[in-house]
Amino acid sequence: MAHIEELKNEVPVEPVFFMKPDTALLRNNDPFYIPAWSADVHHEIELVIKISKQGKNIENKYANRYYKEVGLGIDFTARDVQNQLKSKGLPWEKAKAFDHSAVIGASFLPVTEFPSPDSINFRLDINDSAVQQGSSSLMIFGFDEIISHVSKYVTLKIGDLIYTGTPAGVGPVKPGDRLRGFIGEKLMFDFIIK
Repeated sequence: MAHIEELKNEVPVEPVFFMKPDTALLRNNDPFYIPAWSADVHHEIELVIKISKQGKNIENKYANRYYKEVGLGIDFTARDVQNQLKSKGLPWEKAKAFDHSAVIGASFLPVTEFPSPDSINFRLDINDSAVQQGSSSLMIFGFDEIISHVSKYVTLKIGDLIYTGTPAGVGPVKPGDRLRGFIGEKLMFDFIIK
């Protein structure tokens, strides 16, 4: 909710989703290069659930059977480009789905490591200062509801990654920034902006 307020967006009545191609993934703590065509790329840290079973039209009450692990990632957004597209009512993919715009940590954690999927704390540090802090308990839509909703429109396949939304504190990145993401106190990624 705080992120929605921060961007002055309407509160959605259902999960909003968009897709990124596999070329958007940035793995192995590789550096992220700001694309030349944007002057305002923002970080958005998000919990990421990895689909473990193929499914379509999954009922909410069964959605917990379709994932076993949670990870951490960043949904980089070219905010200047996104704002231009939104103002014209156009799709956002150009601002969201570009190469390496989806950082993913090297490992995933079993959901069973947490007391509940609704109590997973995470944060993003830039240059050793916390800039985003969140918890799955603050999500507008929980993991199961997101899976159920997306599966109405798109068949979920084993290995698909669902980035689940960002807490407040999004902001621009610049060359030389060091981004480190944590679930609890476990380091999940650590990379540099170029």
